[in-house]
Amino acid sequence: MTEAVQCYGRKKTATAVAHCKRGRGVIKINGSPIELVEPDVLKFKVYEPILILGKERFANVDIRVRVKGGGQVSQVYAIRQAIAKAIVAYYQKYVDEASKKEIKDLLVRYDRTLLVADPRRCEPKKFGGGGARARYQKSYR
Repeated sequence: MTEAVQCYGRKKTATAVAHCKRGRGVIKINGSPIELVEPDVLKFKVYEPILILGKERFANVDIRVRVKGGGQVSQVYAIRQAIAKAIVAYYQKYVDEASKKEIKDLLVRYDRTLLVADPRRCEPKKFGGGGARARYQKSYR
């Protein structure tokens, strides 16, 4: 049986599922390498878990991420959360608890959203206005 864990990351309506198994340090997103993430401005956001923890922790695992829904920015945030959660889960299940705790502390100290989902959602539009909170202008004459 292969050593593998599945974890998901979410941001708004984007959902990323990371499948983490023992391997050679390959990280793919929707079948293409992590270097090809669009937009270029947010490439570092996807690399954050790897840069914080160091490449050696990812050297013996393969991570494949499937992502759908949301826009480009939401997908990037979902991907980074899925990668971070997957590496923590993998270390908890197949490596020792101490190294898992060390990884988790490093990630939380840097940015809590790497492990904890952001619960904010879009508020629905109501009648009597153009949006969720805005109202139509009122005139008295």
